[in-house]
Amino acid sequence: MLDLPSIASPQLWAISVAVLIGLLIADFAITHRPHDVGMREAVGWSLFYLALPAVFGVLLWQVYGQRPAVEFFTGYVVEKSLSVDNLFVFMLLLAAFAVPPRLAQRVLLYGIAGALVLRAVFIAAGAVVLRSGAWAFLLFGAVLLATAVKVFREAMRHEEYRVDIDNMRSVRLMRRLMPVTGGYHGGRLTVVERGRRALTPLALVVVAVFMTDLVFAVDSVPAVYGVTEDPYLVFATNAFALLGLRALYFVLHNVLDRLRHLNYGLAVILAFIGVKLVLHWAHGVWPGVPDIPTDASLAVIGLTLAAVTVTSLYADRRERVGA
Repeated sequence: MLDLPSIASPQLWAISVAVLIGLLIADFAITHRPHDVGMREAVGWSLFYLALPAVFGVLLWQVYGQRPAVEFFTGYVVEKSLSVDNLFVFMLLLAAFAVPPRLAQRVLLYGIAGALVLRAVFIAAGAVVLRSGAWAFLLFGAVLLATAVKVFREAMRHEEYRVDIDNMRSVRLMRRLMPVTGGYHGGRLTVVERGRRALTPLALVVVAVFMTDLVFAVDSVPAVYGVTEDPYLVFATNAFALLGLRALYFVLHNVLDRLRHLNYGLAVILAFIGVKLVLHWAHGVWPGVPDIPTDASLAVIGLTLAAVTVTSLYADRRERVGA
C-alpha cells in the first residue's frame, strides 16, 4: 500500500474547487449570449488563462517549495500540449456538425465542463490504483507506451483524421432515445417540436465532444501521474490546461493544421513519460535503476515541443514556397 504525498489540505481543496466553479460560471456568463468570437477577445482570454497557472506556480514555489512548483509546471506543459491535440479533434467535430460560429464557444464550454468532471473521476481512480501498490506505475507506463506507439503510427501514415457523424455510437444512441431537429435553435439543447421534446444538433455535438473527452482522459491522467504523485497537483494541472481551451481554440483554429509534426512530439512525450514510470517502478524494486528527476522531464518535454513546432513551421513554409 503506497502513501501518496500531497500538499493539499481539505481547505485548499475547497478553495480550489470554489475558484474553478467561479471561473466556469464567469465563462458561461460570457458565452450565454451566442456571438462570434473575435481574435482580440480570444487572445485576451488566452493570455488571462496563461497568466493564472503562472501565478499559481509561483505561489506554490513560495509556500510549498521548489519541487511541487516544478512538478506543477511540468504537468501543466504536458497537459497543455495534449490539449492542443484535443483542440484539433474539436475543430473537426464542430465542422462535421456544421456548428454556427456564434455557438462554437458554447459547445466548447460544455465540453470543458464535462472534461473537468471526467478528469476528476479519473484522477480519483488513479489515486486509488496508485495506493494499491507500486505495480500501478508499471501499468500506467505500459498504457502510455502503447499510446505513444499508436500516435506515432498514425503520424507515420499521414492519415487525415475524419469524423463520421452517422457512425459515432454516442450520436446513434441519442437519435434512438429522442428525435432530433433538422436545424439549430440558438443555444438550446432541446425544443418542443410537434408536441414532442426533441434534441437539437447542439445536443448531439456536445455529447460527441464529451465522449471525445473521455478518450483523451484515459491518456492524459496517467501522463500527469508520471510527473507527480500528488492528486491535487494532477487535478490542478488538468484544470488549468482545460480552462484555457475555449479561448485557445479561436486563437489556433486557423493554424492547427500547420502543426503537422505535433503528433510526433506527443508520441515522444508519452513514450518518455511511460519510460519514466517504468523506471520509477523498477527503482523501487532495484535501487540501482536510475529515477528520472522532474527537472529533466521538464527540459525534455519543453525541447520536444519546441523542436516539433519549429520543424512544422519550416515544413509548412517550404510547402507554401514550393506551391
